Amino acid sequence: MVGNLGGFGRGGRGGRGPGQGLGRGQGRGAGRGSGTGRGLGRMGETALGAGGYCVCPVCGTKVEHQAGVPCTQMTCPKCGAQLIRE
Repeated sequence: MVGNLGGFGRGGRGGRGPGQGLGRGQGRGAGRGSGTGRGLGRMGETALGAGGYCVCPVCGTKVEHQAGVPCTQMTCPKCGAQLIRE
């Protein structure tokens, strides 16, 4: 006769009840990642940096780009049109 094998046999006083589980489920909370933070800018473009030029789309005049000032906020010194980034 094979006896009770540590609670794995039939019968006895077992049953299914709310016991403490050992699972490691997905919980809520802040994650601790180490991402590099190099996402894309607006319209899928990356930042162009401090150097370069702003160009007038009307007359073609080039003006040196100023750090911290978007080209679209500058106007052409010759014709007054809004500049774009080269």
